[in-house]
Amino acid sequence: MKRRTFLKTAGSLAALPLLSSSSPLFGEQNSLPFTTDDEAFLDELQHACFRFFWETAEAGSGLVPDRAHADGSNRPDVASIASTGFGLTALCIAHQRGWQESDEITARVRNTLRFLRDKMPQKKGFFYHFVNIKSGERVWKCEISTIDTAILLCGVLSCRGYFDDAEIHTLADDIYARVDWPWLTDGLLIRHGWKPESGFLKYHWGAYSELMMLYLLAIGAPEKPIDARAWHAWTRPWFDYEGLHYINVNAPLFIHQYSHAWLDFRGQHDDYTNYFENSVLATKAHRLFCVKLMERFGHFGPAAWGITASDSQKGYKAWGGPPEHGNLDGTIVPCAAGGSLAFLPQECLACLRNLREKYPRAWRHYGFVDAFNPQSGWYDADVIGIDVGITLLMAENARSGFVWDIFMRNETMQNAMKKAGFRL
Repeated sequence: MKRRTFLKTAGSLAALPLLSSSSPLFGEQNSLPFTTDDEAFLDELQHACFRFFWETAEAGSGLVPDRAHADGSNRPDVASIASTGFGLTALCIAHQRGWQESDEITARVRNTLRFLRDKMPQKKGFFYHFVNIKSGERVWKCEISTIDTAILLCGVLSCRGYFDDAEIHTLADDIYARVDWPWLTDGLLIRHGWKPESGFLKYHWGAYSELMMLYLLAIGAPEKPIDARAWHAWTRPWFDYEGLHYINVNAPLFIHQYSHAWLDFRGQHDDYTNYFENSVLATKAHRLFCVKLMERFGHFGPAAWGITASDSQKGYKAWGGPPEHGNLDGTIVPCAAGGSLAFLPQECLACLRNLREKYPRAWRHYGFVDAFNPQSGWYDADVIGIDVGITLLMAENARSGFVWDIFMRNETMQNAMKKAGFRL
């Protein structure tokens, strides 16, 4: 591959190569035009990400840990239902790409879905955020989580859409149909969750974020849905940055990624916007924002960027921009670019390849560490399941649209988008 040349000086924003959202690449169902070298790098990246889900999942339950050492040296005992949702989708990708014996993958999917339906503690179909990886029992007095249940259900329905297996279909249908969405809906807004000690959490999913999959799952539910008017109840604040106008809130970049890992918003819009194009603009804005950080952190630049919720030297941080938030210290978070591969494939790929080459300590057994800081010399010892997962899924969508395809085979999701008013 011919290496791209980037400007090294701060303030050269006009020189950044940016894909236009009107490019014929966007909205097409076919794979994007990566070079042979690009494909080899993405194979390496995705396969490393898949190792996390394959090697760390608990054999008995199929649950996937919230995090693990990046060198593969430990087997954690705390799982997250969101990691498990990404992990179920990872099994579909691995089966399609032949990374593991197909019978082994199918058996693991069945085993995981059986555990989720028959043994996993739940409340009206919703699951606890963090659980013991073997028993599925609640840990850390965490909440029943609506958004994390939604991520898990996206993985469940991905398996339903992909595998031609009657038991998998039945298990997936039962898990989805059991959820009592009105129970955690207050008026038209879905609550964040519930705790047995204190009842409903006080916060609601009321403004643009990763909530789109949550509302569409609830609207499209086969047995206990919520009113489709709920789609119009949450706010969509408009934001301007460097001439870009898009829906945004003061939150990390992942809010523009997660729903898009499964739901195919390309080429269509509702009453408010085209959400795929909106995420393209948000990714462009974030890249521009990071390039400006060269003035404070010299290692940032057009091929070294990305800040989203992650580990740091001082614990987990929900940071990023624009607008800037979270006391930035120069930490780079690879999944910011990894989770945006489907939006700006060329720019994200150039960033990831540069980080892999320039910072070899940032790459371990499961691919990139969760975060690292070239200025201080700190490299995270861990990977986090949801960050590994968004990189794997969005890399596959950028290459083939595979996850979009299998998830949208579910008629419930097609119907939910129609009820919400999506159209070409």
